Amino acid sequence: MFFYRALQTDGQFMANLTVAPKETLQIIDLQRPEFYINRELSLLEFNKRVLAQAKDENVPLLERLNYLCISCSNLDEFYEVRVAGVIQMEAIDPKATGQDGLNPHEQLELISVNAHELVTEQYRVLNELLIPKLKQENIRFIRRTDWTEAQHQWLQTYFSDQLLPILSPVGLDSAHPFPRILNKSLNFIISLTGKDAFGRNSGRAILQAPRSLPRIIQFPAEETQSGPTDFVFLSSIIHAFVGELFNGMHVKGCYQFRVTRNSDFFVDDDAIDDLLLAVQGELATRNYGDEVRLEIDANCPDETVSFLLDRFEMTKDRLFLVDGPVNLNRLQEIIALVGRPDLKFASFKPTTPLQFSRNTDIFAVIKKQDILLHHPFESFSPVVEFLRQAAVAPDVLAIKQTLYRTGAESPIVNALIKAAMAGKEVTVVIELRARFDEKDNISLAAKLQEAAVHVVYGVVGYKTHAKMCLVLKREGKELRNYVHLGTGNYHPKTALLYTDYGLFSCDKDLGEDVRRVFAQLTSLGKVSKLNKLLQSPFTLHSGIIEKIEREIAYAQAGKAAKIIFKANAIVEEQIIQALYRASQAGVKIKLIIRGICCLKPGIPGVSENIEVRSIIGRFLEHARVYAFANDGNWEVYAASADLMNRNMFQRVEACFPIESKRLHNRILHDLDTYLSDNSQSWSLQANGSYKQNHRKRNEAAIQAQTVLMQELQNQP
Repeated sequence: MFFYRALQTDGQFMANLTVAPKETLQIIDLQRPEFYINRELSLLEFNKRVLAQAKDENVPLLERLNYLCISCSNLDEFYEVRVAGVIQMEAIDPKATGQDGLNPHEQLELISVNAHELVTEQYRVLNELLIPKLKQENIRFIRRTDWTEAQHQWLQTYFSDQLLPILSPVGLDSAHPFPRILNKSLNFIISLTGKDAFGRNSGRAILQAPRSLPRIIQFPAEETQSGPTDFVFLSSIIHAFVGELFNGMHVKGCYQFRVTRNSDFFVDDDAIDDLLLAVQGELATRNYGDEVRLEIDANCPDETVSFLLDRFEMTKDRLFLVDGPVNLNRLQEIIALVGRPDLKFASFKPTTPLQFSRNTDIFAVIKKQDILLHHPFESFSPVVEFLRQAAVAPDVLAIKQTLYRTGAESPIVNALIKAAMAGKEVTVVIELRARFDEKDNISLAAKLQEAAVHVVYGVVGYKTHAKMCLVLKREGKELRNYVHLGTGNYHPKTALLYTDYGLFSCDKDLGEDVRRVFAQLTSLGKVSKLNKLLQSPFTLHSGIIEKIEREIAYAQAGKAAKIIFKANAIVEEQIIQALYRASQAGVKIKLIIRGICCLKPGIPGVSENIEVRSIIGRFLEHARVYAFANDGNWEVYAASADLMNRNMFQRVEACFPIESKRLHNRILHDLDTYLSDNSQSWSLQANGSYKQNHRKRNEAAIQAQTVLMQELQNQP
């Protein structure tokens, strides 16, 4: 499909539009690799934007430290999952190419260059910017060369009492082979001279720091004559006193290292009989997957570096020599240990919509009108209250809920258990394969089953990522479905950090759609045509493309046409090509894409009508919105799905219309606010890089998240 086309799939209105004949349209091969940005490199670009927040002097100091830690945590997951996948592909099919034309080896080379630049910048930010700034605020990391006598004595006792009993160094010889190194754990390789008690002299030992140990220790001020916020790294303590672990031998050197392993796991959908047992089996091996990255203290001698590379069968392109702690993530501990609210974002309390304040009967409020919540600017508490009231209301007969990530101690789960114990029919669809939450979800499933909740593990081969809750309530002689549909997880804590939309409704057709989807998830039967929902893996992909084609038809007929998408990622090739065709036809396209974007804006003759921006701020932008001008009759959808292959074809997702004009105008206003941001927004360039947007002279600074926060705080 190299030219524009108009599908006759969205009603008969297209028949009345005058569309230019195909032969008058420019024919361009939209599959050309130069039209696409590599997914992995785009993800690294996102991490650069996160790190940029750590350099921004307008951000409170401890929040800057937090952004640094987030960028490191993101890079960990990037190697554990994305790079691990490319390495596997190189072994399986080295000639395979994606839409960008890069084969696995070429991708790994570019990833290495960009990742090394990123890591170098992370440590520069720590050592040259943040540590000096923290010191100015009397938050100090005391190097072992700077310990006072009192500090040294206290640390000597701390090592002897708290560390020595639990540390287990392994001297390397034929009877003590190189130990299995836990994923992302803190380890030390130690160079030794002399013989041990048995006359052995291997020259090397490995020491693994148990994960239970804190990585940062606060000096007790009075005992050590230290400042109130003086800290020392665990690695510094071990370096200083490691000789006590090797009585009669001499320690020549002690160097930190950390290994990152492939942490994705594979469940063969065709070969499993019990999904729960299969996931449990894979979890047992996650911490010992194939090595994908090695971080070592920059002071480590070349000979020792080569020894570790050889042991882990690692090439230098995946070696990182770092000037500081090998796991910067653990610096987040400081934020909780330091009681300095002046160095953090100002406190913020989400508002509760007035409809819920005026009427405590949440079902009466929803029955009156659809309610839209925008988290975290608005509170997540109405969602919890919705389930709490459903659990105790005598006329509520059944509750159905999807859970992807919800947290270990969740009021949502407590309400579901209470409802089941009250004799209501409660069904919960739990996705066991929510990455890195698998163990928690297995425990959650067991807890719910003990309370007689019907637990279903989704659909084999398809992750259940839809965010849906349905409450069936008897009202007189009728049964009414009340639903909540969201773009984010049912997790009260992340609802304070992620921006998401949630819709309450008792619309008959929408409620019936949700009921049918739940029936499909539990019975595995086919769903008859849905009234309003677009659902993956069935109608969402085609539905979005059809609506893009409708805008193309309007543009070709000389009508104003516009598309605004907000998502976390856009990767799926057919949707990108549809947007390219729309741009060629003159449709104005605004994309607010937080993370991965494989589409290139600004290509002459292809995408000059497409603008892509990313918002990086206090909250993680997470809401997915798909809005189509529709000749002035805007259609606005919110969804659990991003524009990625997995969301379109390998997951169960729900995309729901915002039909109330009042509510969809509110979302359009929010989108305009994001598009006006000139302080925390970044524009994607045609070469795949991002440029931060700055206000023009005499232009007021606009931070979209701050504007939305203030608007909802001041709502009538």
